[in-house]
Amino acid sequence: MTTWYDKAASLQADGRAFIGGERVWAKSGQQFENLSPIDGRTLGMVARCDGADVDIAVAAARAAFEDRRWAGKSPAQRKRVLIKFADLMQKHGQELALLETLDMGKPIKYSQTVDVGGASNCIRWYGEAIDKIYDEIAPTPADSLALITREPVGVVAAIVPWNYPMLMAAWKIAPALAAGNSVVLKPSEKSPLTALRLAELALEAGVPSGVFNVLPGYGAEAGAALALHMDVDCIGFTGSTRVGKQIMQMAGQSNLKRAWTELGGKSANIVCADCPDLDAAVESAIGSIFFNQGESCNAPSRLFVEASIKDRFVEKALALVPNYAPADPLDESTVMGAIVDATQLKTVMGYIEAGKSGGARLLAGGKQARTETGGYYVEPTLFDQVDSNMTIAREEIFGPVLSVLSFTDVQEAVRQANATQYGLHAAVWTADLSKAIQTSRALRAGTVHVNQYDGDDITVPFGGYKQSGNGRDKSLHAFDKYTELKTTWIQIG
Repeated sequence: MTTWYDKAASLQADGRAFIGGERVWAKSGQQFENLSPIDGRTLGMVARCDGADVDIAVAAARAAFEDRRWAGKSPAQRKRVLIKFADLMQKHGQELALLETLDMGKPIKYSQTVDVGGASNCIRWYGEAIDKIYDEIAPTPADSLALITREPVGVVAAIVPWNYPMLMAAWKIAPALAAGNSVVLKPSEKSPLTALRLAELALEAGVPSGVFNVLPGYGAEAGAALALHMDVDCIGFTGSTRVGKQIMQMAGQSNLKRAWTELGGKSANIVCADCPDLDAAVESAIGSIFFNQGESCNAPSRLFVEASIKDRFVEKALALVPNYAPADPLDESTVMGAIVDATQLKTVMGYIEAGKSGGARLLAGGKQARTETGGYYVEPTLFDQVDSNMTIAREEIFGPVLSVLSFTDVQEAVRQANATQYGLHAAVWTADLSKAIQTSRALRAGTVHVNQYDGDDITVPFGGYKQSGNGRDKSLHAFDKYTELKTTWIQIG
């Protein structure tokens, strides 16, 4: 029986860009080394694309859009191609999962289910949806006919992060392609491999050459060139708030292209004393923050527990923490893997030190783990006696670090929960229906969970308030980002 270790040993990763239906190296000839966070091994060399490559890819995308080789197909035709694309992703699911795990460090069990499963489902869902979107006829006078129709924006640039490389790519490219756009995707330089393989599978499925292009490279080079490009009509970005602001500035400096951003988070998880199932709340709080090594923008990193139950809650939480000890991501029993790279490891450890020096009480973890492997691992970490002014309660850590705060009045908990630049996710646990509704209305977040966390589906929008971004990924609302509304007024009298 071939193991994941055998497959990893025989892997031949192709780091060339994908432009106009072909694999190519960067025009400059420059490359960068792609290291696995699991053990520091070199996975291969990757094309370091820059502005010259962006020009070529955008030109290919523009030509494909203008000759309507994809946009001119009927919704039913695009649907068939996208469904075949999703089928090919499932067929090559083990290969994609292995690339994702080696590249980013997440457990292979989740790469298969969450990442491959979620990404292929996303492609399929938007393929299924596109021939069920209806246009409108306005209620005009009898001598006129006004049509309100959706048209593709044109050339869409998508810049996606390293924490869910395949899934975040799917959230962008699926509605953009379904609507008839051409796409230039820039994956993170930390995790480019699955995006490049997806482009090959899309071509095999029948997406015409030039319609879907992938440019690996650094954000300051390839990413900035896309954001500033005068022939890109729309840009979708998922990443940090800092870079999101730069993207929006560049969009305005260039051709005023649409800029849609899904940015950082510092999500609050509020557990009231009348929580209907304390054990479920504990399991959810611990599992959600340590899932994906805490490298999730919606991770509930601020845990507000009502004072009367806090000690009991923390005791139960500490009993679960050892279950998330980091282990080999290629072992199917592993539930927490490696931090994506040495830079992010240093960032996480810096925040842990800030928590300790800032007066928080370290109850669990706090150390680097598995140092003998050459990889980047952090123990699941829990801080108690945190207040909202501490650095670890204000800034996004993007690692397996949980801060516990207490409250005596739920309105005060809501005030503290909202006292942040972010507004991505939040949760409240209570058996009181009125309290649940009032609290969820008061929380300034794009998604509010009640008596659970991480409830999710492709049918519901994902995005945030405030500096967590604008626009929404997923659901039919995503089409709003990648289509133009046209009014056609016809005089018939």
